Amino acid sequence: MEMTEAIYKLSTSFPTDERYGLTSQIRRAAVSIPSNIAEGRSRSSRKDFVQFLHISLGSVSEVETQLELAKRLSFCGESDYNKVVNVLLEVKKMLSKMISSLKAGS
Repeated sequence: MEMTEAIYKLSTSFPTDERYGLTSQIRRAAVSIPSNIAEGRSRSSRKDFVQFLHISLGSVSEVETQLELAKRLSFCGESDYNKVVNVLLEVKKMLSKMISSLKAGS
């Protein structure tokens, strides 16, 4: 959730003409990360949970790409970008470890 909050705060500085473009896309992708974790956890099988974790991992990559674009377009500063990227990398590591752990326990 920390990462999703950070994306929302960061994207408030994006240009208003991006409201339905990059701002909307990056926010939706950020929200999908914890949402897919929650949905997967509610499933009855470990296999389903792992599938939803993979979807979350894909959304992390999507946010990384969109964040890089925002930086290149000068929608955010280097410092803010680095803070959010560091949180994203931690989320990516946690998801990868969780997936590996669940697969090993199958």
